[in-house]
Amino acid sequence: MTTKRAYNGESRKLKAKATRKRILDAAKSLFETEGFEPVTIEKIAKMANVSAPTVYLIFLSKRGILRAIMDDALPVDSFNALVEAEKNESSPTKRLELSAKIARSIYDAERSEMSLTHGVALLAPEFKEQEADKETRRYQRQEENIAHLFTNKQLKATLSLAQARDIAWAFTGRDLYRMLVLDRGWSSDAYEKWLAETLINALL
Repeated sequence: MTTKRAYNGESRKLKAKATRKRILDAAKSLFETEGFEPVTIEKIAKMANVSAPTVYLIFLSKRGILRAIMDDALPVDSFNALVEAEKNESSPTKRLELSAKIARSIYDAERSEMSLTHGVALLAPEFKEQEADKETRRYQRQEENIAHLFTNKQLKATLSLAQARDIAWAFTGRDLYRMLVLDRGWSSDAYEKWLAETLINALL
């Protein structure tokens, strides 16, 4: 009896996961072809072959769907592997090259949604809060890397720890990627190379 309950529970989890993915795939396709505002929950539900109440139950709103798409953009394992490599790297130059690679990997994964969320963030207060929270977490994640360079006296002597963190945070921001890659047509490789060189020249 216990085995049957466990099996049924696992089956429900797999079904719920598949339903969630269908909804996100449908929404992503619609957002990319029609834009964010014109797409309705009903249209997303129809493409995903689920009911509109199911979509509301899982994501609460259309903005909830967009948040989930952004959160799922970069596979966690890939991101964690890059962060771990950065932590274990002894060369200051290579650490900053990995910082550039991390930024490029995140933004490449978010690329198709980036222009959508940029526009929505300007209009929706909750998205402004979400963006602010993302930036705070990004600033905090960079602390260990910059503190390591500071402690080992590998930063420019004219820079304080706070200044170095601010510079790294500013250069690795989404807006620079969006402007250079999406607006100006740079390749991701060119962006990553430029960012690595810029960080190295500005900080070391």
